[in-house]
Amino acid sequence: MQLKPIDLTQSVHALCTQYPDLIPVMEELGFKDITKPGMLATAGRWMIIPKGVALKKLDLDTIKQQLYENGFEVRG
Repeated sequence: MQLKPIDLTQSVHALCTQYPDLIPVMEELGFKDITKPGMLATAGRWMIIPKGVALKKLDLDTIKQQLYENGFEVRG
């Protein structure tokens, strides 16, 4: 399986624009707001995954593992 690289320093908007299949994965991981109209285009432009993880009080290592299991290689 070819993993898709994800750079944690990029905005959620940039990552989801590059990989639209990341949106349902992010929703499943607890980032349900990402599917609300306009949220990706507004807050997603400045939000990065580590900031979102901290705001939602989630474990970054768990999120990285789940992203890996869904075909994404976390970098940065």
